[in-house]
Amino acid sequence: MATHTVSIRRGVRIPLRDGVHLAATLYLPEGAPAPAVFTLTPYVGQTFHERGMYFAANGLVFVTVDVRGRGDSDGKFIPFVHDGEDAYDVVEWLANQSFCTGRISMWGGSYGGLSQWTAARTHPPHLSSIVPVASPYLGVDFPMRNNIPSPYVMQWLMLVSGRTSQDKLFAEQGYWAQRYREWLVGGTPFRKLDDLLELSSAVFQEWLTHPCLDHYWDARSPSATEYSQMTFPVLTITGIYDGDQPGALMHYQQHLKNASPEARARHFLVIGPWDHAGTRTPKREFAGLRFGPESLLDVARLHLEWYQWTLRAGPKPEFLRRAVAYYVIGAEQWRYADSLESVTGQVSCWYLHSDSNASGVFRSGVLRREIGAGACDTYTYDPRDVAFAQAESTAPDPLCMRPTFPTDNLTDQQPVYANEGKVLIYHSEPFLEAVEISGFFRLAAWLAIDQPDTDFQVTIYAIDSAGGSVLLTADWMRARYRQSLREEQLITTREPLRYDFERFTFTSHRLAPGSRLRLVIGPINSIYSQKNYNSGGVVSDETSSDARPVVVRLFHDEQHPSALYVPLGQPG
Repeated sequence: MATHTVSIRRGVRIPLRDGVHLAATLYLPEGAPAPAVFTLTPYVGQTFHERGMYFAANGLVFVTVDVRGRGDSDGKFIPFVHDGEDAYDVVEWLANQSFCTGRISMWGGSYGGLSQWTAARTHPPHLSSIVPVASPYLGVDFPMRNNIPSPYVMQWLMLVSGRTSQDKLFAEQGYWAQRYREWLVGGTPFRKLDDLLELSSAVFQEWLTHPCLDHYWDARSPSATEYSQMTFPVLTITGIYDGDQPGALMHYQQHLKNASPEARARHFLVIGPWDHAGTRTPKREFAGLRFGPESLLDVARLHLEWYQWTLRAGPKPEFLRRAVAYYVIGAEQWRYADSLESVTGQVSCWYLHSDSNASGVFRSGVLRREIGAGACDTYTYDPRDVAFAQAESTAPDPLCMRPTFPTDNLTDQQPVYANEGKVLIYHSEPFLEAVEISGFFRLAAWLAIDQPDTDFQVTIYAIDSAGGSVLLTADWMRARYRQSLREEQLITTREPLRYDFERFTFTSHRLAPGSRLRLVIGPINSIYSQKNYNSGGVVSDETSSDARPVVVRLFHDEQHPSALYVPLGQPG
């Protein structure tokens, strides 16, 4: 229970090594010096006023710090470039203030989560722990995922442009959907999106010059050596429907891979039934789903207990019973595991099969235990077909490429039905008993295309006995990066090649008896994704005049056993 009176000091200037000063607001609990927690943010410090009051009332110094070039801070804001060194200077400045005991931690999600990993790589002597929440990993899930960027990048760059808050326009999703539709229907090159939106951006243009993972993106994340030197406790938090889950888990896995056994033992992971915003403020209901009361984890209280443990030698938070805590949707309860891998009890292989072209919900192929047979299934994708975009400007984002989910996105079947005949669909038989699916799906698909490139989208749904649908997870791939995200290789054969979809997001659901799985494979043709016109050229420069229709064939015979690998959870 909060017991401290809070005093607020505005307009504090924190000096940096290069003479720049960052603007900060201090929330100070009365009484003796206390440990300090700060957030380094481009979203203007007052956004986190309530958090500051909460932590200070509970006996911790809390500090909001505007990144350079935002709010009242000096300098020029360039996303992700200066945060590591600046955070180092903030940590050491705080450690030398009379109100601080010298033990420092950080708070924040999204950009504020990434800034914690960026600070940690510089190894400030007084940084005692971090709690990165919903943290992107640059090049992995932002500003592109699987080397496929989204127009959302420009929406975000608008949010952090200038010095003041742009949150109202940023949240006006109808406006952005309409502008994205104008871009897609007009066949404008992706590289000109910033001009189309009247938001000319040197940062956007620079990012587009690095369309795949390379040294540019590597330099913006901790190296193996830097992860190995992080010896303090870490608490990673993400959500099943967090758009930055891939990044959060990449940081988590890279730290565990390179850290000492002692450091690994003090890295905890929490995966809740949340979207991007819900990782900080959980809701029982969003995007058409409603969860049990245990989903409303008091995340602020968990943070507070974490800081009491890592900064004041208090007891470890009781919620962190084992290394991994994850929520099982449907069972509506938290489960625990000693590692992320051990969440999955076994992997079940389901082969794709059809007797005729699996091009619709009611003429679908099947998922079964025996290797498939029969002729291949086929769809044709014409990049000039923008029929779905006409409705999509007022519909949810079917790819989940934005970090928030509009109402009913997770239960809406429009993306499937609207694209019948343009995608391939496979169903499992209904499960006779309840089944828990927890972990990461994989799909090995033997595909042949008659163009040098195209984009694939794979979505997996749970279909209940009444026909209701819930999106479980998704993955997508650009054909030229079939073998590696670091080197493109255009397709030069019309023979089938194996495509391994191994970057699905983590999911955990308990399916009721009578439920079945639905697998949908098709093109990416969305106002929320960069448009690939299949020509094999520089995708950012392609226009509708470059469009090449592609015929996609999916094979599922003994020589080409296309299969979905389903992660089954541990027995409850």
